[in-house]
Amino acid sequence: MAAPETVMALRAATATLGARTVLRGIDLTVDSGEVVALLGANGSGKSTAIRTVIGQVPLSGGELELFGTPFARFRDWRRVGYVPQRSTAAAGVPATVREVVSSGRLSHARLRPLGRSDRAAVTQALELVGMSDRARDSVNALSGGQHQRVLIARALAGCPDLLIMDEPLAGMDLTSQDVLAEALREQVAGGTSVLLVLHELGPFAPLIDRAAVLRDGVVERVADPEALHDIACHPHDHHDVGGSAAIGAGLSLSEVNPGTRR
Repeated sequence: MAAPETVMALRAATATLGARTVLRGIDLTVDSGEVVALLGANGSGKSTAIRTVIGQVPLSGGELELFGTPFARFRDWRRVGYVPQRSTAAAGVPATVREVVSSGRLSHARLRPLGRSDRAAVTQALELVGMSDRARDSVNALSGGQHQRVLIARALAGCPDLLIMDEPLAGMDLTSQDVLAEALREQVAGGTSVLLVLHELGPFAPLIDRAAVLRDGVVERVADPEALHDIACHPHDHHDVGGSAAIGAGLSLSEVNPGTRR
């Protein structure tokens, strides 16, 4: 069997915000069809790691590759979908839910009007996140959790091969979390790779293949799937879950925990 394609790779990655070094040698990969969660306490570097992958925070050292291409030469951004940490769907703009989600197809449309396939992708994305009945409503009329669903639908509308999400469950009620988990399940079943930051695993727990636990800008350990919840909720209570010893022995993240989606 052929080895899976590595769709994202950070190698010895460092990043600085102002005078502070936030990432101090991150090694992290995401393979095709894999769901990888970044866990850790506030300030551990999780969101910064995500932002380096999409180019919002430049690396000060190390390497980043997307789909086998060095970041400086990567241009095929329609293959990447991104859901930011905080809801910005409305931002004072008088747009409908469908209009915001349709903006996720712009990289496919190439400055032409949206076609039938674009409209179908938007409709499917709205259905996946349970927002079809609000398609004509103004985004300014939505709750925080509904804003987040719209942002997720916008990313899904682009049919990305790699979906990156920064704390997608923040501000969502339990019903919305379950809807999102089911939508993510469908995307992964279709071959989408996912890299996401989580504070609480919630309904995502059965979907996660590997979890990298960050602390002070480094990958402290890779969690055993059975310990994911405790690692996420109590990162300072676990000083070795098997991953740190393996990493110290020279094994890669994928070798420590090669995938156990349930």
